[in-house]
Amino acid sequence: MRYHIREIAAIIRAKYDVLEEGSIDHLLTDSRTLSFPETTLFFAIRTPTNDGSKYIAELYRLRVRHFVVSRYQPEFVEMKDANFLIVKNVLAALQQLAIHHRKQFNIPVIGITGSNGKTTVKELLYQLLHTEFNIVRSPRSYNSQLGVPLSLWQMNGNHTLGIFEAGISQPNEMTHLRRIIAPTIGILTNIGEAHQENFTSPLQKCLEKLSLFNDCEVIIYNADDKQIVHGLEVACLSHKGLGWSRTDSEAQIFIESVRYRETTTEINCTMFGGITRTYEIPFTDAASIENVIHCIALMIYLKPTALGNTQAFQALEPVAMRLEVKEGINHCCLINDTYNSDINSLAIALDFQLSRKGDKNLKTTVILSDILQSGLMPKVLYKKVAELFRQKKVERVIGIGRDLKTHGPAAFSMESVFYGSTQEFIHSPSFKQLRDELILLKGSRVFHFEQITELLEKKVHETILEVNLDAIVHNYNYFRSILRPETQIVCMVKAFGYGVGSYELAKTLQEHRCDYLAVAVADEGAELRKEGIFVPIIVMNPEFGSFNTLFEYRLEPEVYSFQLLNALVREAERRGIVSWPVHVKIDTGMYRLGFRPEDIPEVCRQLKRQNGLYARSVFSHLAGSDSAEHDGFTQQQIHAYTQAADVLEKELGNPVIRHILNSAGIERFTAYQFDMVRLGIGLYGISALAGSETLQPVCTLKTVILQIQEVPAGSSIGYGRKSYADRDSRIAVIPIGYADGLDRRLGNGVGEVIIRGRRCPFIGNLCMDISMVDVTDVEAQERDEVIIFGKKLPVSEIARKLDTIPYEILTSISPRVKRVYYKE
Repeated sequence: MRYHIREIAAIIRAKYDVLEEGSIDHLLTDSRTLSFPETTLFFAIRTPTNDGSKYIAELYRLRVRHFVVSRYQPEFVEMKDANFLIVKNVLAALQQLAIHHRKQFNIPVIGITGSNGKTTVKELLYQLLHTEFNIVRSPRSYNSQLGVPLSLWQMNGNHTLGIFEAGISQPNEMTHLRRIIAPTIGILTNIGEAHQENFTSPLQKCLEKLSLFNDCEVIIYNADDKQIVHGLEVACLSHKGLGWSRTDSEAQIFIESVRYRETTTEINCTMFGGITRTYEIPFTDAASIENVIHCIALMIYLKPTALGNTQAFQALEPVAMRLEVKEGINHCCLINDTYNSDINSLAIALDFQLSRKGDKNLKTTVILSDILQSGLMPKVLYKKVAELFRQKKVERVIGIGRDLKTHGPAAFSMESVFYGSTQEFIHSPSFKQLRDELILLKGSRVFHFEQITELLEKKVHETILEVNLDAIVHNYNYFRSILRPETQIVCMVKAFGYGVGSYELAKTLQEHRCDYLAVAVADEGAELRKEGIFVPIIVMNPEFGSFNTLFEYRLEPEVYSFQLLNALVREAERRGIVSWPVHVKIDTGMYRLGFRPEDIPEVCRQLKRQNGLYARSVFSHLAGSDSAEHDGFTQQQIHAYTQAADVLEKELGNPVIRHILNSAGIERFTAYQFDMVRLGIGLYGISALAGSETLQPVCTLKTVILQIQEVPAGSSIGYGRKSYADRDSRIAVIPIGYADGLDRRLGNGVGEVIIRGRRCPFIGNLCMDISMVDVTDVEAQERDEVIIFGKKLPVSEIARKLDTIPYEILTSISPRVKRVYYKE
């Protein structure tokens, strides 16, 4: 639903001098998530640790022109075509806009609150009801004062059901969320101990949560939970209750039995009028069973006919856990669950740890930080935690934090040790002694357990790839200098950043105002998002199994076939997503991925029939732009592309970003830069112009001499005895082989390295982890530096020897080779 900027100014009662024309589709509070600058309204929210107004200048450069601020600042004067709506409280203005937006729709809306299970119940309900309703719901766990209004903004006239979470941590917070969500149906999952320290009693917290439902028609709850039952009575909401019970046969919904099997559970329940139903679900843990029962109760009220579809319950899929399992050093296995830290989520994580142990002969160890929001006295809290650990068969505890160091020794009976800080633990003997253990890391974010994870995963290898970040910036600025100022640049960081390492590269490009990044597959983009990269990211080869990653990490897929287009449309619809940016690929003669030009009218028809996807750009790949002999074909491709792009833009009725030039194309066909270009191998110092010294080499692959062997004349060297010493020789052994990405064809004198400024040939076959080099004519010593490629031994030279391209050399470097980044 689109609002005019003047309409929004009136809704939030903003002050302003002059308003430029503009329409708003998107609300933004995190500058890192910008996708559609022209129709975005940025709310510059101030928090105790940050101020959104710091990002206005950068967003303005990225073509955002609409801002809500709490005060007008001098630097805004220069932004003459921007709109600044001035309000007393920016967060309150965002919430007021959401309240107004919610009032435009008269549909059933489910509000879910509770200490745990909100997201799971929401996602299970979606799975069970998405065929019955067009559902809009909270993305992920958007349940805060900030997340809820952003969630409600997704609602449009096509939706027939809303499902939204509401989370609170302080008294009086639910009042705001109730006005925004305005639920017609309520679900209270449970009342746990999280955030209890901010409330005077459990009852106060229960009443705060229940206040979400003051205006609801019905409230779904567990009637066996005495605290909730009492809270409903005190709040005078009992008459709205629809309770389920596993103990009271007179309850509105009676769970007669729960039968556990190996991988499934059978739930037998009696509903209104004595109707009995049996549901089999693919879960066996108590939390999932309770969550499913909440869903059954909701469906009895909202859509009882859907309860007849018992197969939908059998097909339920688990909601993704936030646990990461990683291989650690010293035969350890790491379970990283540092998303939150409370006793309820700890129990879930311990269940997962126990399930991972199986028959593995690993000690179960928990590295735990202070639990900061329990509401319990530390002595009482850690006695409860210790009892939980005993139940879950934890063998060893490593506690970190002041409270654990004080109260842990008396509470835990199993093997245990305690430290005041993460750094104290890292430098302790206990850290060095971790071996053959299944380790659960469960810590509050303030303890920075990522430092522990990094060290436990650390890879050590004496072969390194040095990456000159100054050279990256130099090459980027060179290409920028030969383009029009308004032309956007997509920087290719696929294949682990062409081998140099995606994150540092992406971070550097982001700092230097790159417009887009592009990766090959969704997992590469997800890793960049996890590292804090907020620039828009295109996924060039999206796979059908990667849709969850695409949407979870705000990645923009290339669309190259009708099958992929239809699948993405269905997935966007399933998730309640609208206007997700995609990039339409046209095959103009390369015969790789892409729609044919004659397919474009049908592509447009399918895009116009739905609202989940939005064509952000249209592009094609040039097959031979680096070679003059193919210039005629390149011109044919550009002509075919231009015609197809014209058709697409005309049919869709809105501007679409155009791009066809790659690195070689930028240098040789600059006139066809259109709206955007894709900078790939040129960024890494490889030019399409023969003899050009404009670009700087970015990477140096180097290692060291492990040992020097004195080899008699006539002796064979290496596997297969392919090389022989033609004189008494000194042979250096270096720790790099084909497992590191060194091409095996470089052996037996084909390739060279540089030692002490001199070129030395490989001798013998290259091995998996080791290679040999003839240093007879060099005064080399053990531990000397060895250059595999770099400024004096270019990647392009090695590529010519192997009859390949520099791309292959760079992207072949193994992940086990440590990347070292530096600035001059």
